[in-house]
Amino acid sequence: MTDRELLPQSAAVPDSDYVIIGGTGDLSLRKIFPALFLRYAAGQVTNDFRFFVLGRQTITAEDFKAKLKPHCLAGMETLKDGEALLDRFIGLIEFNAIDISAKNSMAGLAEKLMNGADETRPIIFYMSIAPSLFSEACQRIDEAGLVLPQSRLVVEKPLGHDRASSLEINDKLLAVFKESQIYRIDHYLGKETVQNLMALRFANVIFEALWNNRYIDNIQITVAETVGVGSRASYYDQYGAIRDMLQNHLLQLLCLVAMEPPARFNADQVRNEKLRVLQALRPLEMDQVVMGQYQAYAHEVGKPTLTETYVGLKVLIDNWRWAGVPFYIRTGKKMTTRASEIVITFKNRPHDIFNKDGITDHDNEIPNRLIIRVQPQEGLRLLLTSKEPGPGGMRLFPSELNLSFGETFDERLPDAYERLLMDIARGNQTLFMRLDEVLAAWDFIDPLAKNAQGAIPLLYAEGTMGPPDTLLSDDGREWVDPKVDNDDAD
Repeated sequence: MTDRELLPQSAAVPDSDYVIIGGTGDLSLRKIFPALFLRYAAGQVTNDFRFFVLGRQTITAEDFKAKLKPHCLAGMETLKDGEALLDRFIGLIEFNAIDISAKNSMAGLAEKLMNGADETRPIIFYMSIAPSLFSEACQRIDEAGLVLPQSRLVVEKPLGHDRASSLEINDKLLAVFKESQIYRIDHYLGKETVQNLMALRFANVIFEALWNNRYIDNIQITVAETVGVGSRASYYDQYGAIRDMLQNHLLQLLCLVAMEPPARFNADQVRNEKLRVLQALRPLEMDQVVMGQYQAYAHEVGKPTLTETYVGLKVLIDNWRWAGVPFYIRTGKKMTTRASEIVITFKNRPHDIFNKDGITDHDNEIPNRLIIRVQPQEGLRLLLTSKEPGPGGMRLFPSELNLSFGETFDERLPDAYERLLMDIARGNQTLFMRLDEVLAAWDFIDPLAKNAQGAIPLLYAEGTMGPPDTLLSDDGREWVDPKVDNDDAD
């Protein structure tokens, strides 16, 4: 029995052709091809797949392997025959020098793709290039007659810097491809814990019954990074934390936490419910926003700048389920630890039966919390109040139930790109953003970005959790900081 036959039916992936436009660039080497290789090692990608690397200049298989190897085999000591596997995987790749600005430059590629292909074999075009080149690339694909029912187009953020520019880019894509053929990647949606968030909510009645304003006091979403802007300084200074992180990653996490249960777990119904959340977001007032900049940022950029590297928000959702429940959201660079966490804080008990006898230590009391760790060290923690062991009466203390995915599951957790690339081959768009979602997110972000122009961000020291703010203290609450973790990997 082959590795592929050992996989569950839900993991089956049809043999496919991947065309990586800009396939020798940083994204391809660090994310796309390592993910495809690991799926090859797992048996999902077979020797019947084909990969076409398109670049301005061709590259030899030996040079490509030398660049790719550190990203594929580093930390994979348990992978049997890793070097030999990588050699076989490289053998599935064909390298093509193509100038997408030249008309009919994909004619030769089209001949190769159509050789032996049928109407069921997916052809996946991955745009690992700047958005400014999307239109030309789509034109070349169209000229070559490769816009077929089984063709799929994959694009990465950033798709514009506001609603108007995002719509302009997407209009160019839609001039060639149908909306149902376009896969807009937000890699956060492919993370294991994000997927488990939907299972946690909709497969467990004990949580879904409490998931509303009757029982939840507030929700906090933190995406903290320890790194600075590094080589992305020129890009980042044009976007800042609001456009780079808030518009996509954080709003997507908010949607998954706040969405109503879809009638079915399929792409359109899940995305319909996420869209309803975005449409219910109350417009922000500037006293609900805190912006910061780490102290060394201007030096790294090489000029004085007002670009925010930290943003914190208090967000309200105007619907029946969440009326009155604040969502506190923050993201920043050069912070204390690298972590993405969602903290659900439940309301206090309506009546304390222990207070009369002085059993409850209110100074040290911690409310019930569900902490969902998206990265790193994915898992769930449930903070409860328990009786302290031993004689001497009823003494209460905070306890914790901890589900660490790394400790619970023996197998390696797949990277987000591994899951997303396989879903594209399956034709499953559940984890990809639909255009109306993208535009609704910009509708919320654009006024904030406009009001933030010219505002002076608060400076904060590197290695802290951002600038001091009163978003929570004004409401009698405080941030729940992630546990410090020294893993700074991207």
